[in-house]
Amino acid sequence: MSMPKFGAPGIRMSALALGLLPLLAACGGTDNNSAAGKGSSESGTTGATTTVDGATQLTVPNGVDDATKKQYIEENAIAVCMKKQGFAYTPHVQTSTAADPLAAVDGEDYARAKQFRQKYGFGYYAGAVYPNDPDVPYSKAAMAKRTSPQDHDEDGLTAAQKKAYDIALTGPPAKTKAEEKVGGCSETGRAAAHGPALSAAAEKKAEKARDDQNHANGLALNGDSQLVQLAQQFAACLTGQGISVSTTQPTGMVTMVRLDISRQLPENFMSLSKDDALPLLNKDIGIALKDLECGKKFRAAYFPEEKAKPYYGENG
Repeated sequence: MSMPKFGAPGIRMSALALGLLPLLAACGGTDNNSAAGKGSSESGTTGATTTVDGATQLTVPNGVDDATKKQYIEENAIAVCMKKQGFAYTPHVQTSTAADPLAAVDGEDYARAKQFRQKYGFGYYAGAVYPNDPDVPYSKAAMAKRTSPQDHDEDGLTAAQKKAYDIALTGPPAKTKAEEKVGGCSETGRAAAHGPALSAAAEKKAEKARDDQNHANGLALNGDSQLVQLAQQFAACLTGQGISVSTTQPTGMVTMVRLDISRQLPENFMSLSKDDALPLLNKDIGIALKDLECGKKFRAAYFPEEKAKPYYGENG
């Protein structure tokens, strides 16, 4: 397949989710009877469906942020473009919760995080203990849920038709690696949501501006006197609970314990037997709850500030 249906930018995923759980995805094809509602439900999409010139369209839900709105615009534009090429394309937009399998555990919503952590800890070993629970980030059920949406768009296509579909979706194959770029209806959708493509020089300039702003936001968060004080209290509480502290910077403290544990996970943590995983899960639950309680005041102050000054880390 040429392009993931969840390829639109804008959903901010946790560093751990990006590092350990890439989303699998695939493109669609020509079954005009495909059920957009079904595909939407499987992929975490919200919003009703309509049709424009025979192309399935998702209705943008009320209250979504600008980045999510642009994903709807992009996917809908791709569907219309593909219909003009004689192909069906079922648009899919993944909600932020579906995109980030650890959204429930990050502690921004204290009550939600506590409910999650009481049963699943940080989620690492819970998948082996609860393999059929789709709410566990690394369970077999959750992994299956995050694979390609089953929209059946390519059902019945010949090899030649699938090749034509891929060209319509992403443009003809590049002759050299240096010439590789997304084209076709995918580029039409991107342009509809984000505007015309920038020149290489302009894109480099825009990227530098984003990085500079991100760096400035990080400095502001780490220099906020209230956050610094609360982070130090958070760190002292963790130390008192026997949990090591690798940083006291506010931008690091928010997910420090979880990420420090992730760096020490056994390679087979997702495929452990239930008996082997259960004691590890119980230990994980204890640490996760201590982290949540110690950081309750800090996170309550940090997340509103981080929303005003978005920060995604120095390595992007």
